[in-house]
Amino acid sequence: MRARWDPTDGGGRQRVDRGAQPGRKKQSALGRFMSAYGWRAYAIPVLTVLTVLLLVLTIKDGGGSNGGSGPTDLAARNTNINKTTTAIGAPSEQVNPDAMPAGVLPAGPPFTAQGEKVYHQVRGRTPQVGTGQVYTYTVEVEDGINAQDFGGEQAFAKMVDSTLANQRSWIGDGKVAFRRVTSDNPDLRVSLSSSGTARELCGYQIKLETSCYYPPDKRVVLNEARWVRGAHSYQGDDLLYRQYLINHEVGHGIGYEHHLPCPRNGALAPVMMQQSFGVSNKDILTFDPDIDANPSFVCKPNPWPFPDKG
Repeated sequence: MRARWDPTDGGGRQRVDRGAQPGRKKQSALGRFMSAYGWRAYAIPVLTVLTVLLLVLTIKDGGGSNGGSGPTDLAARNTNINKTTTAIGAPSEQVNPDAMPAGVLPAGPPFTAQGEKVYHQVRGRTPQVGTGQVYTYTVEVEDGINAQDFGGEQAFAKMVDSTLANQRSWIGDGKVAFRRVTSDNPDLRVSLSSSGTARELCGYQIKLETSCYYPPDKRVVLNEARWVRGAHSYQGDDLLYRQYLINHEVGHGIGYEHHLPCPRNGALAPVMMQQSFGVSNKDILTFDPDIDANPSFVCKPNPWPFPDKG
C-alpha cells in the first residue's frame, strides 16, 4: 500500500464515487483512516508519546529557565536574629564589635539592606569540573537585590563558576567535583543574599556582617554587604576576597564544618579560617575562645583550599 503525503488530494483528478461493490464489506471509519494515512497512522501516537516524555524531562531538569526557590522549612528560619540558628560557619558568641575592629565592614559601595527572602536562579550550566564526589549547584540571587550594586547577576555567576573550577579550589585534591545545573534540587545553592536575610539565616549574635551555610535550604549564603565591600584583612582586593568567600562557605556546604586558626606566624591563612574577621589568631579568639590557637600568630590572607595547585 502506498500512502500519499496528502491522501485527500486526488492529484488533480476528480474523485468518482463508484458506490459499494457487490460482495465487499463496507469499510469502517478506522479502516478508511488507516487506508488513507498508511504508516503515518502509527507514527502520530508514537510521536505524541515522545513529545510528552520530552516535556516531562525538560520540566524535571528545570527547563533551562530561572527557577524560584524559597526556604524548604519556614519553621527553621530564624526570625529572631539575635538567637542562634541552624547555620554552619556563623559565630554564635555575644561579642562587642568594638573588640573586633578587623571584622567591621569596610566603607564602600551601597548594598541591599533587606531583600524579599526568596531567590531566583541565574541562567546557566557548566560541565563537570574535577573528579571524585560530584556536587551539583545552582547560582541564585535574592529577589529585591539591586544587581547594579555588584556588577550584574551574570558577573556574579561567572565568579562562582570560575572560582569552583580553579585547581586551587576544592577540586584540587581530586576528591571533589562540581557541576552547575538548573535543577530544583541541587546539592548546593550558592546564593547572593541581602544583609537582612543573611542575618536571619546566619544569625546576628555579633553585630558584624557575616555569611554562612544554611543546611535546611542547602544554601551557601553569601552576604551582599561583604560581596561589595570585602574585609579589612584583604586590604581592598575585592577579587581575592570574593574567591575566599565562595570557597569558605562552599567548604562548609561540602562538609568542612569547623573553623581553623592560623597554623604558624606568617603562613597563608587556611581557607576555613574566618578571614572576614581577621587573619590574626588574637582576633579569632575574641569570638571563638575555645579554638586551640597561639594568639601571637598572624597569617597572610588566602582565598584557596589548595594554593599550591595553581
